[in-house]
Amino acid sequence: MALSEHEQRMLDAIEQALFEDDPKFASNVDPARIRRRRPILSVGLFVVGLVALVVGVIAAQSLLAVGVVVSVVGFVIMVGGVGLFVYGLPGGHAMADPKKPGKVSSPLSTRMEERFRRRFDDQ
Repeated sequence: MALSEHEQRMLDAIEQALFEDDPKFASNVDPARIRRRRPILSVGLFVVGLVALVVGVIAAQSLLAVGVVVSVVGFVIMVGGVGLFVYGLPGGHAMADPKKPGKVSSPLSTRMEERFRRRFDDQ
């Protein structure tokens, strides 16, 4: 559900005041820091999944059921790492930018707004 313009302005003012009152909090939710952390975490998950996949293949030589389970879990972890890299954390797309007060950066909402505007510009 979208916020009205007045509600969005109030939310932006609250966010800005929070960033001004608590700089430590602002540094913890810095979008640049989060963007640096996500690829490292996703590559780590991918490597752990790959190792589990290989261990599962090796374990399947002696215990088929255990090997298959470990391989499937490894594959799911690998897919999760790739998904984290491509899409990010669920619900973590919209992040307040402390350098631009009152602005929320979200690739999905930006694309949707562009499409919405283009629809009426073309008519």
